[in-house]
Amino acid sequence: MANIEFLDKYYLLLLIIIPFYVAWYVWKQKGLQASLKISTLRGFSKAPVSKKIYLRHSLFVLRVLAIALLIIVLARPQSSNSYRNEITEGIDIVMALDISGSMQAEDFKPNRLEAAKEVAANFVAGRKNDKVGLVIYAGESFTQCPLTTDHRVIQNLFNDITPGMLEDGTAIGMGLATAVQRIKDSETKSKVVILLTDGVNNSGEIAPLTAAEIAKTFDVRVYTVGVGTKGMAPFPVQTVFGKQYQQMEVQIDEELLQNIADMTGGKYFRATDKNKLKAIYEEIDQMEKTRIEVREYTKRKEEYHWFAVMAGLFLLLEIFLRNTIFRNLP
Repeated sequence: MANIEFLDKYYLLLLIIIPFYVAWYVWKQKGLQASLKISTLRGFSKAPVSKKIYLRHSLFVLRVLAIALLIIVLARPQSSNSYRNEITEGIDIVMALDISGSMQAEDFKPNRLEAAKEVAANFVAGRKNDKVGLVIYAGESFTQCPLTTDHRVIQNLFNDITPGMLEDGTAIGMGLATAVQRIKDSETKSKVVILLTDGVNNSGEIAPLTAAEIAKTFDVRVYTVGVGTKGMAPFPVQTVFGKQYQQMEVQIDEELLQNIADMTGGKYFRATDKNKLKAIYEEIDQMEKTRIEVREYTKRKEEYHWFAVMAGLFLLLEIFLRNTIFRNLP
């Protein structure tokens, strides 16, 4: 019954006559009591009450059920069986994450790296139809995960990223070049790199703008994200007295990041806190939507037959009982 729909559902309004029919029946029964004048009822006090007195109302119940079922037949109940045919055109995305020592600064909570990992993992979780890859870089670059649709793997690998995995430094060009290398042969129409850093390029064998030229050649769009508050940021330092904090100047080469984005048709963003970083990823998510075409097919089948059969059976049963067990003698 969960899939039943009515083609002519307005016929169901006829069901409103049933309460009036029941009321008429109750009122009529009060006037059908026969009377007999006798001197005393003492002789009838112990007489058994026949069950027919109560069962005779079953004839009316059968008729009401038959009428209700016939009204349902008029409404033409139908079952529907539908399925969807989805055509998905995914987007390939490689995330290039800076894990240099400065990413341990705590102007983001708990620090820049942990905040970037959390926000990026949530971003990946929302890209269900896309292939996503992960590149990490510091003084050198490394492919943490090639393009994959298994987003659980990506999210688990985010948890495994820690400072000190690579030689320290900020090789923005190497990080971008490695990301482009991983995505350049993709056959999708949209290829995207999200490059996140908190510093200035100071190492690596490939210049950032050279890597941007390579990305442009392969039609890879690069979104650049600079993370770090304005001015000074607290940076933890281990000393003989335990963990101490030093105030370090935040240096982000915003002009370079802007040029990379402009050259590849992307956009540059600056995140000064975790909420701003979330907003940036949400904006990128809106700009890079996956195209999905949905075709829905519905097959309908008439289901009035069973209701008609049950209505006929109730009518036949009423006629049979009325002319046999509950027959009125003249």
